[in-house]
Amino acid sequence: MRRCAWPLLRLPARAGLVLRQGGAAAARLRPAACLRPAAATSFSSSSSVGGDGSSRAPDTSLFVPVPLKPGGDAAEEDVGAELTRPLDKGEVLKNLNKFYKRKEIQRLGAENGLDARLFHQAFISFRKYIMESSSVNADLHIILNDICCDAGKLSLLGHVDDLFPFFLRHAKQIFPMLDCMDDLRKISDLRLPPNWYPDARAIQRKIIFHAGPTNSGKTYHAIQRFLSAKSGIYCGPLKLLAHEIFQKSNDANVPCDLVTGEERVYANEDARQASHVACTIEMCSTNTPYEVAVIDEIQMIRDPARGWAWTRALLGLCAEEIHVCGEPAAIDLVTELMYTTGEEVQVQNYKRLTPLTVLDYALESLDNLRPGDCIVCFSKNDIYSVSRQIEARGLECAVIYGSLPPGTKLEQAKKFNDPNDPCKILVATDAIGMGLNLCIRRIIFNSIVKPTINEKGEKEIDSITTSQALQIAGRAGRYGSSFKEGEVTTMHRDDLMQLKEILSDSVRPVKAAGLHPTPEQIEMFAYHLPDATLSNLIDIFVSLSQVDGLYFVCNIDDFKFLADMIQHIPLNLRSRYVFCTAPLNRKEPFVCTMLLKFARQFSRNEPLTFDWLCRHTKWPLAAPKNIKELVHLEAVHDVYDLYLWLSYRFMDMFPDAVLVRDIQKKLDDIIQVGVCNITKLIRASQSATAPGIAEAASEDFPISRTGRDSRAVSDSHSAKAPEALSVAVEVPGERRTRNLKAYRSATRQEDLKSYGRGSLANRLLREGLLTQEMLRQLESEWQDQHRNGRYGHGSKRDDRNSSKETGRKKK
Repeated sequence: MRRCAWPLLRLPARAGLVLRQGGAAAARLRPAACLRPAAATSFSSSSSVGGDGSSRAPDTSLFVPVPLKPGGDAAEEDVGAELTRPLDKGEVLKNLNKFYKRKEIQRLGAENGLDARLFHQAFISFRKYIMESSSVNADLHIILNDICCDAGKLSLLGHVDDLFPFFLRHAKQIFPMLDCMDDLRKISDLRLPPNWYPDARAIQRKIIFHAGPTNSGKTYHAIQRFLSAKSGIYCGPLKLLAHEIFQKSNDANVPCDLVTGEERVYANEDARQASHVACTIEMCSTNTPYEVAVIDEIQMIRDPARGWAWTRALLGLCAEEIHVCGEPAAIDLVTELMYTTGEEVQVQNYKRLTPLTVLDYALESLDNLRPGDCIVCFSKNDIYSVSRQIEARGLECAVIYGSLPPGTKLEQAKKFNDPNDPCKILVATDAIGMGLNLCIRRIIFNSIVKPTINEKGEKEIDSITTSQALQIAGRAGRYGSSFKEGEVTTMHRDDLMQLKEILSDSVRPVKAAGLHPTPEQIEMFAYHLPDATLSNLIDIFVSLSQVDGLYFVCNIDDFKFLADMIQHIPLNLRSRYVFCTAPLNRKEPFVCTMLLKFARQFSRNEPLTFDWLCRHTKWPLAAPKNIKELVHLEAVHDVYDLYLWLSYRFMDMFPDAVLVRDIQKKLDDIIQVGVCNITKLIRASQSATAPGIAEAASEDFPISRTGRDSRAVSDSHSAKAPEALSVAVEVPGERRTRNLKAYRSATRQEDLKSYGRGSLANRLLREGLLTQEMLRQLESEWQDQHRNGRYGHGSKRDDRNSSKETGRKKK
């Protein structure tokens, strides 16, 4: 790191004059290595070059100033006062403000990497340091004395411009990145990810892309090659998928290990590493050589949070053959990425093995359910509501959603698939899109809108994408099951046309692959910026990072959330980084609290024992009596997962992984009992549920009366609708008007009675766009407006017209 020579140099009196004159003379006087070092020169160009060659200024709002304590504790720092005289702080303040307003000074600051924001922050800190220090450095004291003595005089004893070297030194102390910007840019240069994996670049790999829709056999052919190889690795997006390949391989007498973030299972009894391994994508090794590697669901390379793991596997796996499975939309990107490594891609296309039909009619009522139906919801509230309604009709249903433990998901899938089990209906979220083998005859979308979190962390409601719709719909009519054909429809009639449009659209091509900063890169950043927080280090890294058009930097909000949460706990950087990469849902307060307790106990160097964990999770736990208790049990299961995950990173501090895995299995059984009795839990929770939701849970899904219902929909379930509409339209004259008025009045009365229970209000409540308090306020306003006669016939305008008519009759 280059240090400026200015702290040891006192400018002669003529320096102020030259700076005031500006121009080339000032540039000649300033030592180039001081006012404009190489790092500052690079920074002043404000270039963060992307793949298109464009440049952008770094986001200096991310530069957090390092606080400096005022000086004056040491006795030797009073030398300046002994050589000259004590400073008049009033005069010093006036001259400091003059220094700040000088355009030449602002220009010099910009040349040395201080934009307007940094210049202002640096000056505020510089002024505070001088004004609050009982004594300052001797050189600075003498300069300030000369400036104050020369105030209002024409002599060349001192000028405010002479403060700039000291100001710049102070700025680099509170913004250390100014002195090492070139190094930071090089560390955060992400334009050549293939070079990160020299072992993979040392061999010529063969890339085979198995492209096809769901249920086309693409993964099957890749797995057959995996099983026939002398050594191999399977990389999947889910623990369930890795576990499935692990079982298939060992059943085929091919010893295979299982490696996930929370679990290690060895095929050999002596714990020797087998030649084959099935793992989650994040856990794959880029150092171990294999004959065959399989990367499943390659289209997830575009995932905003996890895409980096697929990029790492694709570029870094040391395998002679790499079989990539996924949607055809990823072919072009994979081909381009392999072009940068000098490797060719062989594409094998597959077609769906069983036909899939989009029906011309919606389900409309749960009375129309048939064995093999799967209702897909996009929220747990919808899962609870639909399950309750199905149970009210005397039917049994299996339930699967994302936060359930893997064991519970498998048991629910087994229950649904068992031909001898009376459970023939499945209610699930999009968690069924991958990882589970299900015998589904018909997929029914309860809704085609899904809550999502945008880049700003805000909740948005948007229609599902074509890729998502195809992934879910493709689960119907699985090859080799009892259903040779698959069917797809919606619950509501007004969603059917939109679903058809979504499914008929072409899938958007995958355009970029995700990247993520490595621990080594963050460590190098921390070496240059030792006082920055981990969250701030990540922010600065992303701000300065340079990527070309084939890549993007993955979303790091979850990482930053955890980094901020444990920032106050004393941990070394490597340990802090590991804790921040822990796989947990930050929306679960109990899980986040337990991570905080883990980190605090870890920082004290006290092992997290089995007894400690049981005490903080209140084990043993009873079976859930309502939905709230079931959700808590799911959170406790996630805490045990978190313990197991950390036990493989810090074995000495998390020593009781075996005991924790045992109670986690017991907890899985307890959760399974709760899910099997989920309708009872829902009924038990009614007292704590909002009235609108509680009442809606026992009703059918009514078709909302909107303008869209007047569309001509030709299907078996809506045949009577056109007839009713035509009768209403063909009534002539007065009769038609009276009927229309009566219909409107009756509709208003019905709406008032059923307000908060209809499908629209219920959907808004479920999706979080409407609260119960807002609902009550709307109901009150609607009733007031109805009493005042503000809608349709009976409005104030009609009342005024009626009064005028009465007056004319009297006259």
